[in-house]
Amino acid sequence: MAAKKVLELKPNPRTGRYRLISGNWKMNLNHLEAIQLVQKLYFGLRDVDYGFAEISIHPPATSLRPIQLLIESDRMHFSLGAQNCYFAPSGAYTGEVSAQMLSKLNVKYVIVGHSERRRIFGETDEVVALKTKAILAEQMTPILCVGETAEEREAGETDDVLMRQVRLAVADLSAEVVATIVVAYEPIWAIGTGLVATPEDATSGAQLIREELARLYGGDVAERVRIQYGGSVTPVTAHDLLEADGVDGLLVGGASLDAEAFSRIIRA
Repeated sequence: MAAKKVLELKPNPRTGRYRLISGNWKMNLNHLEAIQLVQKLYFGLRDVDYGFAEISIHPPATSLRPIQLLIESDRMHFSLGAQNCYFAPSGAYTGEVSAQMLSKLNVKYVIVGHSERRRIFGETDEVVALKTKAILAEQMTPILCVGETAEEREAGETDDVLMRQVRLAVADLSAEVVATIVVAYEPIWAIGTGLVATPEDATSGAQLIREELARLYGGDVAERVRIQYGGSVTPVTAHDLLEADGVDGLLVGGASLDAEAFSRIIRA
């Protein structure tokens, strides 16, 4: 398979930051289905599409190696991502995957603190912080997920929740390291519910996150951090969300399992 011509990835002229669109497949697709989906996505994109945003693909752990080989052998212009990792480098942790194991597969991005990990598996802010540090120690980039529940939103606690989650996740990290991470604002009330945050909601969340980072590390660091929006993103809503002030990309769930839909989101 011949590699496509790559146009130079260009930063957003308004911010100077590079956009990142990530497909989180969650617990879907076996390795054969995963290969087929990546191939369909690759053929469904034009050369020019790769100049707008970096595209990361986050399959289940069982598909990481096959997708790594596919991307590298066919020189596809995708970055490999993982959905989770454990914070210990090794040990008696049945069923877990370490950051070191992921780095050996040339994984570039690792999602950490996703609302489903927090809600279903009981991951605390402290665990998220440990995982963030483990990912960074292996020279990978964490996509740190933060967001409020419907109950917290209705109680007017959104600001406190976002600031706490950000503050605890980056505690004890240097300013230079913090500037390299990606933060995904994913309002929990908009994940898998069919509800979608408005561009104004996305802007407000991004602003809160950036303000907290500025308070902790200064405005220069805060302006370098990329912030994604995640939560029931569709081809219809993607453009307006990407145009929201302060939003540097998207963390896409269900729509990333459909090659055509994900292609349309990237083209947005």
